[in-house]
Amino acid sequence: MFKRRLAITASVLLSLITSIPAAMAQGRADAPDVTMYEIGQTVLKIGLMDNVSPDDAIAAMNSKAVELNMKLVGHQNVSAELEGRGLESPRLEIFQFCRPEDAIKMVRFNTIYAAYMPCAIALVEDSDGRFWLEMLNLDMIINAYELPPDLQATAITINGEMLSIITAGATGNF
Repeated sequence: MFKRRLAITASVLLSLITSIPAAMAQGRADAPDVTMYEIGQTVLKIGLMDNVSPDDAIAAMNSKAVELNMKLVGHQNVSAELEGRGLESPRLEIFQFCRPEDAIKMVRFNTIYAAYMPCAIALVEDSDGRFWLEMLNLDMIINAYELPPDLQATAITINGEMLSIITAGATGNF
C-alpha cells in the first residue's frame, strides 16, 4: 500500500515538474507560481575586518550573545576534530545560539521551526586564507510563513540579535 502511494506521489510530482516549465514558457494562466532561490540568497556571509582575528571574532560573538541573553548551546570545532584524526583542514567552527523560551514558543506554533534551531553561525576559512562568518538568512524564513503578531515580533527580535552577534564577530566590537 505504501509503495503504491509513494509511486503515485512520485508520478504526480514528476508530471508537475515536467509540465511547469512548458506552462511558464507559454505564459499560460494555469502555470503555478514557482519561487526558486539561489543558494547564496539563503545565507548571510560577512568577512572579518582586517584587524580582527578569528579568536577575536569568537570572543566578540560570545560576549554579544551574553549581553543579549542568547545562550551558546553548541560549539563544533570541525577543523580541530579533523586535525585530531590526522587530516589537514582549513579552520571551520560552528557556534549555535538559542533562547530556549523563544524556541519553545516557535515550536509550539509549528514543529517545523525546530529544524532551524538553534541559530548557527559558522566561522569559515576560505581557500585564500580569508575568514568569514556565515549564517542562514533568517529574513527568508520569517517572510516565508505568516506568523501571529507575537511570534512575528519574536522572530524579528531573534533575527536582529543574530545580526548583532555576527556583526560583533566580524568587527571585533562588543
